[in-house]
Amino acid sequence: MDHAVGTAAGGTTAPPGAGHSDAAPPAAAAAPVPVRLPDHADAADPPTVLAAHGCWYPSADPTGEHVAFICDRAGVPQLWSGPARGHEAHVLDGDPDPVTEVSWSPDGRWIAYTSAPGGGEHTRVLAVRPDGTGRQVLAGAEPGSSAHLGCWTRDGTALAVTVAQPSASGAEHAGPGHLPPDTDGPAATGARTPGAAWSERGGTATLLGAPPPHTAARPGPDVGRVRGGGLAAYLVDPDGAHAPVLLYGEQGAASLRVCDTSPDGRFALVRRGPRGRREALVLDTGSGRTTFSLHVADGDPWIGRFAADARTLWLRSDTDREFAALLRVRLDEQGAGRHVSVTVERKESALDLLSMPDHGRWALLAWNVHGATELESMGLPLTDADGDIGPRHRPVLPHEVVTRIAPVERGGLFAALAGSRRRPGIWELDQGLVPARAGWSAPDEEAVPPGRPPVRPVPLRCRARDGLMLGGWYYRAPGQDPGRPAPCVIHLHGGPEEQERPVFSPLYHELLGRGLDVFAPDVRGSSGWGRSFVDADLGAGRFAAIDDVADCAAHVVSLGYADPVRLGVMGRSYGGYLTMASLVWHPDLFRAGVAVCGMSDFATFFAGTEPWIAQSATAKYGHPEHDRDLLRALSPMSRIDQLRAPVLAVHGEHDTNVPPTESEQFVRAARGRGVPAQQLTLRDEGHEFLRADNRRLYRRAAADWLERHLGSPRPPAAGPADSAGAVPRSS
Repeated sequence: MDHAVGTAAGGTTAPPGAGHSDAAPPAAAAAPVPVRLPDHADAADPPTVLAAHGCWYPSADPTGEHVAFICDRAGVPQLWSGPARGHEAHVLDGDPDPVTEVSWSPDGRWIAYTSAPGGGEHTRVLAVRPDGTGRQVLAGAEPGSSAHLGCWTRDGTALAVTVAQPSASGAEHAGPGHLPPDTDGPAATGARTPGAAWSERGGTATLLGAPPPHTAARPGPDVGRVRGGGLAAYLVDPDGAHAPVLLYGEQGAASLRVCDTSPDGRFALVRRGPRGRREALVLDTGSGRTTFSLHVADGDPWIGRFAADARTLWLRSDTDREFAALLRVRLDEQGAGRHVSVTVERKESALDLLSMPDHGRWALLAWNVHGATELESMGLPLTDADGDIGPRHRPVLPHEVVTRIAPVERGGLFAALAGSRRRPGIWELDQGLVPARAGWSAPDEEAVPPGRPPVRPVPLRCRARDGLMLGGWYYRAPGQDPGRPAPCVIHLHGGPEEQERPVFSPLYHELLGRGLDVFAPDVRGSSGWGRSFVDADLGAGRFAAIDDVADCAAHVVSLGYADPVRLGVMGRSYGGYLTMASLVWHPDLFRAGVAVCGMSDFATFFAGTEPWIAQSATAKYGHPEHDRDLLRALSPMSRIDQLRAPVLAVHGEHDTNVPPTESEQFVRAARGRGVPAQQLTLRDEGHEFLRADNRRLYRRAAADWLERHLGSPRPPAAGPADSAGAVPRSS
């Protein structure tokens, strides 16, 4: 492999495989400075193992004999490692900071991972040797900064990291909200221009204006000058022999991740752009020039890989189609795309995960079939002359959903599986794709709390008032009188591009144990049902998404499952926003609500969130200046006088995605109008609740609140006739 040499901020030699850089790093996203940490010392006694715990996000060493993974058996997600076919696992980083991603280097010498100090949203990238020594922060150690994990170079000598500028200074907040001042139009953000209208497209809406331009890191004298909301990608050498090398920088960036580098180091595959407008870039690492770009799907950020000869790029993309498929991009010697073709696609099913080993002889594909996963392996041509794809195999999985795939170079894979009756666990699939649970991953009978079996949900379909078909899953509480409607909680997922999937939810388990049914729908804006469905809530379409919640409630009432006078609504993140919105748009429908990390006012949300979050949210919700009237009309605070139902708000104290003030102002306004309202603030948590004790506190507080307010009907209890069916059916 050719080893390019260059200079970076430190003025020293670049890591092998990296291009040269003649530009200074971005002004507000300076090159990361690695910081050595004390090695983790194993305690005399092993950590306390929770009775019910999960293991997920596997990454295998090059031999496939050992696996690094995330496990919460000590009460917080931490980095662990264990033998592929043994039973003893050990913790590699025992700090209380939750771990979110893991990647073992191709040469086997390092394990890189992402952690969230204090449980917040400002993450950092670390590396540790497989024996637990050499632990260091590679990026994100500076106060107020944040860093995200990228790929390793193929030889394992450098790791790509994305660095986000600190958001504490005032200069980058000069524009509307947290958007940089030069993003005030379609050329910079893709948001519509002042006075432009939302364009209707068969009941959906699209944002007007050209996609945001990408800025290569080194084409001219002002290259890499990343101002407000800037992100920059660097190659970092964990051995410390070479200074970080700037690969790519973008001001006003919404997301940025380096997904792969070609085997010869000439090209990098970068995913960038806001939600709904992601694109893949092929970057010439020597010149910083973008040689190819293509729209790619939302969801898993690891969008593709280069073939061994760097003349073929495999991508997971939904360009020009409703559902993501596997695309083959033929590249010329300069990295330009010469031909794009669909290699594998499925009707009504999206490609969720794409993974392949470095040698590129085969690929692993996880297909989303209405929320469940079908896993498939297939052979790949190594060069253009090798023809079409090879044999395809579909293993039978013991659980419904695959959340992560880790291929092994010699063959086989490790997969993180989840299902309606277990927490996440890791399974090995040999070359015959026969699944076997890893010895250190909890057995199914130990993966959920004891006392009562988990409930397997049934799929439901219902039609919204405008005719759009919605989907979801219904959970019937054990012991319910089969002939009588039950109290029911409508639970709304986040995103809104997430999807409700049949995986075990401790929250649902808690609610069901209190005698409360749960209906978890996918309202418009959710993924898994095609691009048009995802886009159906854009612009004024969000009013229809709020109505979807009411239509879902009416549907389960009409089936006789839910008691119309004992309906509750709850959700987190975007689902928290939708909970607040449902309570004020349909004040007589719901008897209680629980809003978790939700946005109550778009103006204050844009003013308080992270710059890159604001940039991405603009494409989804609207621009805080150009769409001010629309966003005001969509904000729950604008209708707070309609609130009737008691509401509990839950928030992590370190949430910088949706600041806690969003919950505080809603609770304060509710109380000011005499409506019962409380707020639970979880310590050492951010937007995601990752610590076992806090998650338990949250579940119990939410269940207590809903049980208290839904436990008995308000007279008169006049509802539809009792259902004749004992168990909810698909409809």
